[in-house]
Amino acid sequence: MGFTDLLSDAGLAVLNSWLTTRSYITGYAPSQADVAVFKAITSAPEAAKYPNAARWYKHIASFEDEFPTLPGDASKPYTVYGPEEVAVTLNPAKAPDAAEEEEDVDLFGSDDEEEDAEAVRVREERLAAYREKKAAKPKTIAKSVVTLDVKPWDDETDMAALEAAVRGIEKDGLVWGASKLVPVGFGIKKLQITLVVEDEKVSLSDLEEEIQGFEDYVQSTDVAAMQKL
Repeated sequence: MGFTDLLSDAGLAVLNSWLTTRSYITGYAPSQADVAVFKAITSAPEAAKYPNAARWYKHIASFEDEFPTLPGDASKPYTVYGPEEVAVTLNPAKAPDAAEEEEDVDLFGSDDEEEDAEAVRVREERLAAYREKKAAKPKTIAKSVVTLDVKPWDDETDMAALEAAVRGIEKDGLVWGASKLVPVGFGIKKLQITLVVEDEKVSLSDLEEEIQGFEDYVQSTDVAAMQKL
């Protein structure tokens, strides 16, 4: 049977019962099953009424940035997950015969098809609003702050010209910062310069190769330090 309308009290009650003995919708780790059910709920369930569902919702929300990478089939709807059967026969002597079992039963007490259609419409509108909100959420840009050592050939290298050549490199996602000359011995000083890069746009290895292309000034380069922002 699976989950049905997770926007109704009855649907949340089924979810809460399902999570009584489980940490996840299926298996022992977050998956696309959790993502599908999570997205079918527009807000966190009330902890007082649905403690298990509320606990699960808060836990899965912490994986929100990782949703696309979680294992499982992202194309499956949330309705394929959950209990296979919810109805309970209170009196075995009055159990329905085989013919009756094949009939569709409204577990949530609604026989009005118009009301069912209205519930579907409201759910779809809320899901569409949720997806729109998610799409508008700004993506976190991964950046790194790097300290780069640029070593000259000898003590006669024009360090001002070397630094000017290095800073002359312009790239989308690259910002040059402070710099200083650091003695390395025998009168030779290296240029130590700080820069910030957007990880998806700038390759450090390519940048170092470009700097080493200034053969009149640069002997070699090294990454002295790097930290994610």
